[in-house]
Amino acid sequence: MTDRGARLVYSTDQGRTCPKCGWPAKNCQCSTRASVEEPVPARVTAKLRMEKKGRGGKTMTVVDGLPRNSAFLKDLCAELRRLCGTGGAVEDGAIELQGDLRERLRPHLTTRGFIVKG
Repeated sequence: MTDRGARLVYSTDQGRTCPKCGWPAKNCQCSTRASVEEPVPARVTAKLRMEKKGRGGKTMTVVDGLPRNSAFLKDLCAELRRLCGTGGAVEDGAIELQGDLRERLRPHLTTRGFIVKG
């Protein structure tokens, strides 16, 4: 059975709901978390990991555990992409870089004053 023509016919729910988090639109939980800009602390802890799952066998290096500050993440992502000469993006508060670059990133992040785990 396909869902092409499927639509909600009747619901006892009151009002609109957010498609991401499922909460009522006026009390959406995902938009309030995403809009808050965390300040960048003096000592940032970065967690390095390599992922293959769900990426068609391609290897990705993920730098996670960073503060959720969009300007900080965007600048750091651009700096790491230039350092490694590879593509990457900021996804859900983590920086994803193409390839296994953990050994290249670890010394650079420690010189910037980050605590590196993983």
